[in-house]
Amino acid sequence: MSQKAERPVLSGQRIKTRKRDEREKNDPTGFRDAVIAGLDAAEDLEQIYKYLDSAGNKLDYRRYGEVLFDILIAGGLLVPGGSISQDGEKPRTDRCIFAASEDMESMRNHEQIFTRLMRRYKYLEKMFEEEMKKILIFIKGFTPLERIKLARMTALWMANGSIPPQVLSVLNNEHLTKDGLALEFLLEVFVTYKQEKGGNAPLVAALRKSGLDNRLLEFLPLNKRNEDYLKTVLVEKDLADIFKLHMNQASQEAKRELTQLLVDDINDNKTIKDIIADIKEMSTKFNIPEHEVVGLIWSTIMSLAEWNKKEELVTEQATKHLRTYTPLFEAFTSTDRSEMALLLKVQEFCYENMNFMKAFSKIVLLFYKTEVITEDSILKWYKEGHSNKGKMHFLEQMKKFIEWLQNAEE
Repeated sequence: MSQKAERPVLSGQRIKTRKRDEREKNDPTGFRDAVIAGLDAAEDLEQIYKYLDSAGNKLDYRRYGEVLFDILIAGGLLVPGGSISQDGEKPRTDRCIFAASEDMESMRNHEQIFTRLMRRYKYLEKMFEEEMKKILIFIKGFTPLERIKLARMTALWMANGSIPPQVLSVLNNEHLTKDGLALEFLLEVFVTYKQEKGGNAPLVAALRKSGLDNRLLEFLPLNKRNEDYLKTVLVEKDLADIFKLHMNQASQEAKRELTQLLVDDINDNKTIKDIIADIKEMSTKFNIPEHEVVGLIWSTIMSLAEWNKKEELVTEQATKHLRTYTPLFEAFTSTDRSEMALLLKVQEFCYENMNFMKAFSKIVLLFYKTEVITEDSILKWYKEGHSNKGKMHFLEQMKKFIEWLQNAEE
């Protein structure tokens, strides 16, 4: 009697996928074709907006938002490098920014399409910021005129808050900086933004807020990456205020580095002589004037100690602490201005730290005895150079010492 072989059985359970649960096919080309057909059928910008407004209910803007912006900016689907994908029968439309006139009236009219569209579909706002980061990387693949139009539109979008100035950071890319494209684009953005906002002040504020103010050198070609060249190109475009902002920020960064150098030298137990040499070398390199250097030294030295909370003990502690560093202070008080700067720093510190209110005269006396500060500077401070902070208290505290100086002089 023959026996049938058992058929193999698949283990597990087979689940039938419902049609509605299947992922929709990713089809950016189909989306592009649908959008271009709608744009080409519109007769003016208002009809373009009305089409885009209603199409959002039928087309998947959430999935293809970046493709939509590709089309509205460049006229087609952008591929890496900045060229337009040629797939399909009509891969490109002239209903876009790149095909528009570069005059500002035309640019503003196109700006309104983006502004109104993102107001209508709020989720497009974040997608637009990401899209701009991508498109700015592609500027080398665009024509010079297309770059000008994109730069002007970028300035308008920054001015109305559609994108933050931080997106410009992506231009700090070697393939864009080496040929000067990044700088050229930035200058067009700056000039347009200044014109739209009515002056340099709003542009300065935007750059400061975005952190780009101290990074401008990074966008210059490597062989021209210096302050002189940056000043030349900014002044040529009537953007001198931007250069001043850059220099201020560069100075602040240099001061931070100098302060850190002083802290490191002290922690490494370097001799005062070596510390002076290091500070002088860096201050010369970054062109930090002596009266600012001595202020930084004061602030740093005073920050290194844990101060006693008792007023009667802190004076002795302060003079003992400072005595170690008087040769350092003396090295950076070679001018009357530097001496006065140090006196004002001491006054402000004692005023802002109440435990030191009675220590002021003792500290000044220490600096006088160790030849950090001359009697001429002390007398000048007393008569006219003092700050208003704690003025009456400190003048009264110094009265006997001033009288002694005047009598000694006579």
